Amino acid sequence: MSRTIDNAPYTGFHRRLALACSGGPLLDGYILSIVGVALIGMRPDLGLSTAEVSLIGAAALVGMFVGGALFGVLTDKIGREVMYTADLLVMVACSVLSFWVDTVWAIAVLRFVLGLAVAADYPIATSLLAEWLPARQRGRLLGQQIIAWYAGSVLAYLTGYLFLRFGGQGSWRWMLASSTVLCVVFLVIRRGSPESPRWLAAHGRVGDAVRVVEKHLGVRVDGRELMPDPAEAGRPGGLRLLMTQPYRRRTLFCGLFFLCQVGPLFAMLTFGPQILASFGMPGGTVLDTLGTGLVSLVFLLGCFPALRLIDTWGRRPVIIWSFALMIVPLALLGVWPAAPAAVAVIALCAYAFLCGGPNVLDWTYPNELFPTEIRATAVGVATSVSRIGAAVGTYLLPLSLSGLGTGPTMLIAAGTTAVGLLVCVLWAEETRGTALGAAKGSDSSSAAPARRTPAPVG
Repeated sequence: MSRTIDNAPYTGFHRRLALACSGGPLLDGYILSIVGVALIGMRPDLGLSTAEVSLIGAAALVGMFVGGALFGVLTDKIGREVMYTADLLVMVACSVLSFWVDTVWAIAVLRFVLGLAVAADYPIATSLLAEWLPARQRGRLLGQQIIAWYAGSVLAYLTGYLFLRFGGQGSWRWMLASSTVLCVVFLVIRRGSPESPRWLAAHGRVGDAVRVVEKHLGVRVDGRELMPDPAEAGRPGGLRLLMTQPYRRRTLFCGLFFLCQVGPLFAMLTFGPQILASFGMPGGTVLDTLGTGLVSLVFLLGCFPALRLIDTWGRRPVIIWSFALMIVPLALLGVWPAAPAAVAVIALCAYAFLCGGPNVLDWTYPNELFPTEIRATAVGVATSVSRIGAAVGTYLLPLSLSGLGTGPTMLIAAGTTAVGLLVCVLWAEETRGTALGAAKGSDSSSAAPARRTPAPVG
């Protein structure tokens, strides 16, 4: 592990890199949320059935499931910098083509490819950022990446509202194509971003690693401290290493808590207007869009206190208490399906605010719990597993609302959140203040003490 990088002063270079890396989460939030507004006009224009609406809503998430694991492994093999802009170029192409589509399957295919590209960005960008950040700022800066996700979601609902307000429901093609602008902006911002020195050293390019640290941090580093722990040499890499004893439980933890969090969350953001309409909010116009935008804004606001708490209180207590409290508003709506629209908005806002804890740990945990040689793979796998829940939830939510009703649908969401709580109680570790990748656990241990400092692995 590198003491020089872990203890480096926080500079403008880190701020610029954090901004550049935030492009993937922001575009993910925008792309996944704008389709919920676009469906208001798309449904009558194309004569979509409920099943076809579900297919369009879930297509990007299925793409993310495939792309997360695939590109996570590839990123650990060929480097973080290689695909850092290629995935944005794919997003540009799909966004532009979305303007011209006129069939369900064409839309679904483009959404699937967009999901692949977005999922590719998570292991690339978050691993690159984590491997450059000083230890004291790492939790906060990685957590802020999810703030970019919600900023993208809020921006999507605001953009969708403006299109509905001034262009009417027929403006849905412009909504789908509007992500092109954001993609181009981040293509410009990412120009000149460096490769990770930890990855370079781990792949035998120690001289390059030393030079890139000196160039961007202004300090001379001993190449030997950038090298991974010799104890890890010769072990199987990629997905095989994730399933070996020191990391198997962590892989399950990161994937399952992420799954149980985003399953209900993504469904609510994608079909927020339909949920609010089921509680009596006037549907099909701008009111339910603004209501969902408000919930998205509260998701964003809830991340700010959580960012402070994970560094003062700790990762483990924050994630456990957040999951426990998130169950309450969902259960309330489940047992009171006839609640007024105002109560529904307040309950969903409470749920959104409490989601801040898991939200800021979605990428912090997998980046801190795994060493350099499998860090991007771990992020990719966690992303893929989470999108199983997100895709299933997004596909089933409109079917559940029409088939089971609002109450049972909310109770299912509460039950999914309860499973996430159990996973965190059993397996969440404390990584606050540790060197990057310094957590070295065992499958035989369960809940780690809140202030435990694990032994280093590199």
